[in-house]
Amino acid sequence: MRVATPADVDAIVAAMTTAFFDDPLWGPAFPDVERRAEQAGAMWRLFATSALRYPWMLVTEHVESAAIWLPPGGVELTPEEAAGFEDRLVEIAGRSTAAGIVEILERLEEHYPSEPHFFLSLLATHRDHRGRGLGMGLLRESLARIDAIGAPAYLESCNPANDARYASVGFVPHGTVTVPSGHVVRTMWRPARS
Repeated sequence: MRVATPADVDAIVAAMTTAFFDDPLWGPAFPDVERRAEQAGAMWRLFATSALRYPWMLVTEHVESAAIWLPPGGVELTPEEAAGFEDRLVEIAGRSTAAGIVEILERLEEHYPSEPHFFLSLLATHRDHRGRGLGMGLLRESLARIDAIGAPAYLESCNPANDARYASVGFVPHGTVTVPSGHVVRTMWRPARS
């Protein structure tokens, strides 16, 4: 595992685009299946590029997997990026899709814990590398770094299939968020360890 560099962004975007293409939350958020990869990829690129400002975007050696962690007090987008986010989404995916994505993100943000924590914004493994334990290995190594600091961690599990994986590394259910589609996202918390 290593900290990502600007040279890794294309591979990170590819991992996220393939990993979330059929995700029960993020797949339907981009309803135009023919353009989903392009549209979602543009959003993932914005998040990945913005995350470079923190030393917490971690990748496997050949960027098969990527994890975007926000440190305590960190935010996904800079104020300038956030101000233009919806307009950028309208450009790439249309007004209806943009409004839906903004609503999802706002609902998720309403449930962020108030206690300082590391937030796992995104964890993705490229579909060509699934089933090899790379994502979970990256998650374990990430958590070891966070444990060394003595901080708690928080995440949103969009896919119920992943809940047991997160539980296996110490996350416990924290709450649920129902998005406009009716899909339920489980939030999970991992207490600080020393």
